[in-house]
Amino acid sequence: MQSIQDHYPPQFAHCFGCGPANPHGLHLKSFLEGERTVARFTPEMKFSGGYPGNVYGGMLASLLDCHGTASAAAFAYRSQGRTMGDALPPIRFVTGSLAVSYKKPTPLGAELLIVGSLSSLEGRKAVISLELSAHGEVCVTGEMTAVQFMPRTS
Repeated sequence: MQSIQDHYPPQFAHCFGCGPANPHGLHLKSFLEGERTVARFTPEMKFSGGYPGNVYGGMLASLLDCHGTASAAAFAYRSQGRTMGDALPPIRFVTGSLAVSYKKPTPLGAELLIVGSLSSLEGRKAVISLELSAHGEVCVTGEMTAVQFMPRTS
């Protein structure tokens, strides 16, 4: 099964967090599963935060950021009755805002589950609710407003 990011055309595949074409990136892969999106990621020790054994908060925000924009694209494709990777111009979103709430320390080396759900999709704006958990416990929540990227025509 291909991830949402696997459908990114080359000009959009360079993101450090989720771009499949970035040789130094994290290569986060998100999947549309029914009414939600799901990604899994296991952070290496190099992503240590200020407190030993836990993930750096910026890394956690990055995971929510990449998963959120991928989620917005997947939900937009579905709402338009389109298939990712079709011959039409790609649907891509950028972050308008991202509010992150750290609920508890997130352990290094544990598989993290990142889940996104669509709160609203109106015009070019999608609001995505996000949740990151480890060992079945919610560690981070977020809400993203993602805006559909429209290439300049000039």
